Amino acid sequence: MGYWDKTEDTETTFKVYVEGRGPYLRTGDLGFLCDGELYITGRIKDMMILWGRNRYPQEIEATLDTCHPAIRNGHNAAFSIETELGEQLIIVSEIERRYLRNLNVEEVVNAIRKAVAEQNTVDVFGIVLLKTATIPKTTSGKIQRRTCRTKFLEGSLDIVGQWKLDTETSQLSELANRS
Repeated sequence: MGYWDKTEDTETTFKVYVEGRGPYLRTGDLGFLCDGELYITGRIKDMMILWGRNRYPQEIEATLDTCHPAIRNGHNAAFSIETELGEQLIIVSEIERRYLRNLNVEEVVNAIRKAVAEQNTVDVFGIVLLKTATIPKTTSGKIQRRTCRTKFLEGSLDIVGQWKLDTETSQLSELANRS
């Protein structure tokens, strides 16, 4: 019937009408139809609007998987935060265990920034590099982007290196290498 004691959420999720037909359930899934088949491509809550275009975290995360060997394949999260400059892209990536001791943060950060700019035509606002096996995941192994975002804002991620764009000078403001 709906959400307990959440009338507004119930209306926007369970009682959706399209062109006078319904009610429909708004799942929050994004997808498309092709040859009569429905393909689910992501979640509307994860979509970002960067540089005036819709951006999907899966596309950016796929770029990260191949941009530097120190980055763990499939252990990345791309999400946005609101800043004084508007919506901005944040990258959280786990580092392969064998690279932790001698991690060259600047090299990894530069590889990420270059790959994302070239393949996704968007600038990165901040990058956080994490210890191996510390990125938040569901019990089924999916990356929890919203939890990553919350922990990023709280400053509670297990960081081995980070970088953030200096909004005053548009220069590198922090490169840190922590063990």
